[in-house]
Amino acid sequence: QVQVVESGGGLVQAGGSLTLSCTVSGLTFNDYTLGWFRQAPGKELEAVSCIKWSGDSTYYADSVKGRFTISRDNAKNTVYLHMNSLKPEDTAMYYCAAGLLWRSLPLTDDFRDWGQGTQVTVSS
Repeated sequence: QVQVVESGGGLVQAGGSLTLSCTVSGLTFNDYTLGWFRQAPGKELEAVSCIKWSGDSTYYADSVKGRFTISRDNAKNTVYLHMNSLKPEDTAMYYCAAGLLWRSLPLTDDFRDWGQGTQVTVSS
């Protein structure tokens, strides 16, 4: 049974930093693309950042480029999202997901296994 567990969310002031972690079990981690998605109240789910199984390709939404960094540790079955210079508009529930495909523009339908999410709230 696949389990995807996020952690690291919280309340932070604008300009601050947070690191989200996501540990995945029940699958061959090295074979999977990992992604971070977010959904703010009243808005659609959007891809924030993804990293290919090999770690040599990444995707960032334009809104987070230069501020967020995705990384993965295949030995720990964990993917991270390092978030700097946070803005109130980054406030959302952040989800981690695993999928077998890699696209330069990720689609949520490509990700089969999802976590429950971790809340990030940025105060102004």
